[in-house]
Amino acid sequence: MNILVSDSLSTRGIEVLQQAGFTVEVNTKLSKEELLQEIKRFEGLIVRSATKVTAEVIDAADRLKIIGRAGTGLDNVDSEAATRRGIVVMNTPGGNTITTAEHTIAMIVAMSRNIPQATASMKAGKWEKNKFMGVELYNKTLGLIGLGQIGAYVSKLAQGLSMNVIGYDPFLAPERARKMGIEVVELPELFRRSDIISVHAPLTSDTRALINATTIEKMKDGVMLVNCARGGIVHEGDLFKALQTKKVGAAAFDVFEEEPMKPDHPLLTLDNFISTPHIGASTGEAQENVAIGIAEQFVDYFKKGIARGAVNIPLVPPEVLPKLQPYLGLAERMGLFQGQLIDGGLERVTVEYYGEVAGLPVAPLTVAVLKGLFASILEDVVNYVNAPIIAKERGVEVKEVKSSDAGDFTSLIRIRVEASDQCHQLAGTLYHRKEPRIVESNAYPVEVIPEGHMLLIYNVDRPGVIGSVGRVLGDHDINIARMQCSRAERGGNALLIIGLDAPLPAQVLETIKREKDILSVRLVDLSKAL
Repeated sequence: MNILVSDSLSTRGIEVLQQAGFTVEVNTKLSKEELLQEIKRFEGLIVRSATKVTAEVIDAADRLKIIGRAGTGLDNVDSEAATRRGIVVMNTPGGNTITTAEHTIAMIVAMSRNIPQATASMKAGKWEKNKFMGVELYNKTLGLIGLGQIGAYVSKLAQGLSMNVIGYDPFLAPERARKMGIEVVELPELFRRSDIISVHAPLTSDTRALINATTIEKMKDGVMLVNCARGGIVHEGDLFKALQTKKVGAAAFDVFEEEPMKPDHPLLTLDNFISTPHIGASTGEAQENVAIGIAEQFVDYFKKGIARGAVNIPLVPPEVLPKLQPYLGLAERMGLFQGQLIDGGLERVTVEYYGEVAGLPVAPLTVAVLKGLFASILEDVVNYVNAPIIAKERGVEVKEVKSSDAGDFTSLIRIRVEASDQCHQLAGTLYHRKEPRIVESNAYPVEVIPEGHMLLIYNVDRPGVIGSVGRVLGDHDINIARMQCSRAERGGNALLIIGLDAPLPAQVLETIKREKDILSVRLVDLSKAL
């Protein structure tokens, strides 16, 4: 096998590939045009973040069987185009966990003791000992938003500094949190009690601008903020104003709404703001770990047919995959759909298979459900390898049920998710054995194409509700792509599902919530589903 390494990679990783008998060519200076030409010669491609593996590159890769990212993020790889071509896409989840957590702690320490500012002062020839009064971390309360792998390790390190750790993660089982020594609280309480707040959540429609002028006002005066997770979770304009007034005493960021950060960004003018250029995962140890990890995954795939770390296919026999593939897409979309509807600690997931699908190997389908479910609620990279592990670590019970009777359908998959005191149920099928459809949501019969942006509205079944919602959307120039109405009984409650051509602005969502006879409104984003 011929492997192209197009970004800098630790020599240890290259040695693993060579020892396995592969021919490895390292070329980190390829232009786009050169890459389009050179990729034709290789069965494998290893990248980090610099190389852009676009659909054009993938279409030119006549022999390519696998793309590997030595790291977690896959923003630079068109996974959907690779999937269409039957190319396996892999990454190395977990390889950067410790490094990113350590960087978070380093930012907290540097911010609390004014280390960057004091260094700059001394290099300017000054000795301003009284200017840089610091803050002890001992016995301070650290609030963690998100308790995935990185958040959990930050907690462990902070506890070693004798900090009190509280956390918000609506999808973490309480027992798991207790074992980690973390007091789980709701967001308003976390904002009110924390001396330092650190973000470890994914960027979603729910977390975008989660920290803004309104939520900052609920925090302690002089609170310190850290973001080494995703740019956009903190509203940078609101943060700038809060740093100016000292409502926020200091902030330390490694990620930003726009990267690279512009040199004239207002935050860079403030003495109480420190920053690094997205280097949370940049240590020699982490880069060696991910290099060896991706190399070993390549060896396993080419030598044993085992796709460890694959993000676009599960571990299934090649002869079964064509029949299973459409159901995998349906199962993952259903999980992604469900994950955006639940609130509270996830406790139990039951996946029921009826009809023809029950006769297939369903274990990969259950994993696909978990992958979609956790991908919608966690910052961590979730794939077919680690989704079951995440469920186990979080104390989530997973059950499978099979039956040959699918009623009116040839095949049916039903997912029942229990979280806190809530239970959500979703059923889906394939039309013509290839087109995914949601056919039931919490006992409401529907016929929904699971794609794009959707509004789920529970309302009182009275005349005028659909018209009022349509009016609000029309007033804000938001087009309705499709619409589905369902009710259990006349005059009771009803479910309205609206497909939109674009994401829904937060202010429009709030306007809809205030309309007469609206009981609840949820946004579901399936625009990134494969």
